Amino acid sequence: MSNEQHKDAPALNLQRNVPALVTFLANKLSTGASSVYRELFNVGIVEWKLLALLAVENGITANRMCHVFGLDKAGISRSLKLLEKEQYVCSSVDTEDARRSIVWMTDKGRVLHDEIFEVAIARENLLLEGFSKKEIDTLIKLLNRLSERVTSVNDYRPTVKKNTPF
Repeated sequence: MSNEQHKDAPALNLQRNVPALVTFLANKLSTGASSVYRELFNVGIVEWKLLALLAVENGITANRMCHVFGLDKAGISRSLKLLEKEQYVCSSVDTEDARRSIVWMTDKGRVLHDEIFEVAIARENLLLEGFSKKEIDTLIKLLNRLSERVTSVNDYRPTVKKNTPF
């Protein structure tokens, strides 16, 4: 099928579709960061995100990590196993619920966090180069407003009239 056959069909304007733009940006930044962190520190972006979260909220469950990042439990679990194997984190059974584990960053993990942190901040500074403080503040406010809308968007279930049998 040629593009001519679909010229009147609806299509996203990928240069103005906010979910697409946010996704493209996040994917590119994550891929780049993961490459750098693997090369320099032998951990990927998910492991870095977990260490960054534990630096703020040490002693939390994998479910909390999933909730914060919007990632599936399997991916979080794989990354936690890698971090635990390298002794960057440790876990213990939750005294309130034996089915859950609490994850803690170790001293070794804190050292790694602090090394990656320097690179992460340098990357952020490069990304935001040329933006004024006011523009950065506005960007952060807008991103937080978008984040607040995610649950409503993800809960949306339209009634769809299917034109194509599946």
